[in-house]
Amino acid sequence: MSSAAQPAPESEMTDVIEARLASGGRILVDESRVQDELRTRGFGEKEGSDYVLKPYEALYLMQAKQLKISGRQEMDFDSLFELMMKYDKNIMTKFLVYRDLRSRGYVAKEGFGFGNDFRVYERGEYEKKPAKYVVFDISEGSNITARSFANAVEQIEKMGKDAVAAVIERRGEVIYYKASKMRFLQNSYDTRIVK
Repeated sequence: MSSAAQPAPESEMTDVIEARLASGGRILVDESRVQDELRTRGFGEKEGSDYVLKPYEALYLMQAKQLKISGRQEMDFDSLFELMMKYDKNIMTKFLVYRDLRSRGYVAKEGFGFGNDFRVYERGEYEKKPAKYVVFDISEGSNITARSFANAVEQIEKMGKDAVAAVIERRGEVIYYKASKMRFLQNSYDTRIVK
């Protein structure tokens, strides 16, 4: 992932999106024109006959004032966040990484099961090429073994993707580290410093 100059956050949707809350904390969008616009921009997905926004997508759109959830009472960002915490204890880290990736101009979709991970598409390549990266998060201060980290990187590389660790600092800042597997040879004296 390039850390070059960050583009401005994506432009707003044509209208505020109206969604509704369904059982299990699912956030559904009913209007087909809006579904098409969301799909084109990399938000949500079709599940059976429903068009569903992931909780972190809904939080992102709500924070950007592009989503309104109607129902018994209109929800604001804080009430939606509290509700989503009941269904997913990791929603904060997912949201922080997702928001950061989207603000940098990337499309991020649900990952492959390496904890809290996302398939991330190069800018402008969503629906044109497969995801180039798998970004998985590590919260500052959390315990992770070198073996589990190496296993995740190896599995991601086997899929032909670049592994990127998103480290979330205590203040909520996200820092990215590209990770790759390196093999050290016994009795090898070849030392190189790569900048």
